[in-house]
Amino acid sequence: MELYPKVYLYRRIVKAKLFIDDNHSNPIDLDHIADEAFFSKFHFIRIFKKTYGKTPHQYLTYVRIERSKILLKDDMPISEVCYEVGFDSISSFTGLFKRIVGQTPSAYQLQCLNKKQEIKSIPLKYIPNCFAEMNGWTKKSNFEEA
Repeated sequence: MELYPKVYLYRRIVKAKLFIDDNHSNPIDLDHIADEAFFSKFHFIRIFKKTYGKTPHQYLTYVRIERSKILLKDDMPISEVCYEVGFDSISSFTGLFKRIVGQTPSAYQLQCLNKKQEIKSIPLKYIPNCFAEMNGWTKKSNFEEA
């Protein structure tokens, strides 16, 4: 018989994940997260990775990068985004962002701003074709030249 039911262990891991989600912008370390789940550090890493497919540090980085993408889309300055999501230096943030996303934060932000402008100027380009066809938006009207 197992010492702890799997549901109990799972709840503790979920609690730790939620702790990361809620505190990603704060300086948190692995010991602190493991304490939240009431696990030893090494046991916690094994169970977390088995459950979520990432180590706690990889997950924390993922949460920070995903949050930074949202803030960059809202045209927040890159330096503010860096510190808002919990990174300590702009250079480490930029390097990590580029490695994970495939482009620098400034390039990502410019791409998002260009897309917003294009949506405003050519909105039909961003409506799925099946939806446009269903509403007759792709057919030439009587007033247009064939």
